[in-house]
Amino acid sequence: MRQFLQRLLTKPLVNFANKVSSRPDRKRVNKALGDLYEDITTNPGKKGVVIPFDPAKDKFVILSDQHKGARDGADVFALAAKNYLCALEYYYKDLFFYINLGDSEELWENLFITVKRHNKATFEAERKFLGERRFIKIFGNHDLYWDNDPLAAFNLQKIYGQKVAIYEGAILKTTIGKKPLEIYMTHGHQGDLQSDGNWFSKWFVSDIWGPFQAYLQINPNTPANNDQLKTAHNRMMYQWSAKRKNMVLITGHTHQPVFKSVTHIEKLYEEMEAAKKKDDKQAADEIKKQILGRQNKGDKVPDFTGYLDTYFNSGCCCFDDGDMSGIEISDGCIRLVKWQYGAHKKSERIVLEESRLGDLKLSR
Repeated sequence: MRQFLQRLLTKPLVNFANKVSSRPDRKRVNKALGDLYEDITTNPGKKGVVIPFDPAKDKFVILSDQHKGARDGADVFALAAKNYLCALEYYYKDLFFYINLGDSEELWENLFITVKRHNKATFEAERKFLGERRFIKIFGNHDLYWDNDPLAAFNLQKIYGQKVAIYEGAILKTTIGKKPLEIYMTHGHQGDLQSDGNWFSKWFVSDIWGPFQAYLQINPNTPANNDQLKTAHNRMMYQWSAKRKNMVLITGHTHQPVFKSVTHIEKLYEEMEAAKKKDDKQAADEIKKQILGRQNKGDKVPDFTGYLDTYFNSGCCCFDDGDMSGIEISDGCIRLVKWQYGAHKKSERIVLEESRLGDLKLSR
C-alpha cells in the first residue's frame, strides 16, 4: 500500500509543498540582502562577522541544509549522516574553518529535544571545530528557533558545551591581485514570503507535510531535481549579486548546487557553445546528447547570454541517495564538492567544479 501511495502521491505532494514553502519576492530579496550586508559591515558581531583571510593559507568549508531530524521516515538527513560525519572528520583534520549556513536542524517538524537525542554524533563533530574557534553557525528558516527562542542560547550551550553565537550572515574579506574581494554568506531565505518566518508555512510543514512525508518516506531532494535550471529564488540571488562590486554571494536554502552562477544543465549549454567555437563537433555532439537527456526529463532551454561568476549555492546535505554537496575555499580556489558513498559504502569526496578566486569574472 505504501509503495502504491508513493507512486500516486509523491509528485503532487512535492509540487504542492514547494508552492507552499517558496514564494520569493524580488524587492524583498534585494532589500533583505542589502540590509543584512550593511548591518554586518557597519556593526560586525551583532548580525554577522567579518573575517579577513589569506587565500593562500586559510581554508573554509560551507555546508548547509542538513535538516537533522528524528531518524524517522521524514528525516531527510538520515541517509547522509555518515557522509556528513566523514566530511567533518576530513575538514577538521585538514584545519578547515567550518561555516554552517543554516537549516542545520529541522525544527519545523521536530522538537529541539528530539533532534538533540538523535544527532549526538553530529553535534559532537561540530563541537570540535567550535573548541578551536573554527566554527560559525548561521540560522536559516527551518532553524530560525536559534535566533528567536528565549531558550535557544541555553540549549545551544547544552549541545556544544559552551556559548555559541548565532548569526544571520558572515563576510570573508581578502585581496587578490591588488583587488579587494568579499565573500558574503547567508542562508538565503531572506525575502521569501513563505519561508522568512511565515507561520502558515511552518504549520503546513509540521502538521501536514511532515506526517505525510514520514509515512510515505518521501525525500524531494533528488540530484535530478537539482540539475535543472536555477530556481526563481536562486535567479534573484544571482541578479542581486551581479550588481555588487568585487563580491561573491554564497547561499543555501534552495538545495540546488550552483557554481559560478550556473547549474549543471546550464553549464552543459555553455560547454556545448565552447565546443562549437573550437569546431570540436565530437565534443559538441556528446554534450548535446546529455542535454537531450536532461530535456527528456523536463528541463527547459536556458534564457541566459552569459553570467558573471558572482553567485554560488552550497546545495544541501540531504539528497535522497545519501549524497551531500558543499563549497570549499582553499589554496586560492573555490570548489563545489560532493561527498558520496563509493565502493563498500565508503564515503568519498569528489570535486565537481573548481576555479581560482582570481579568475572569477565579477564585472563586465
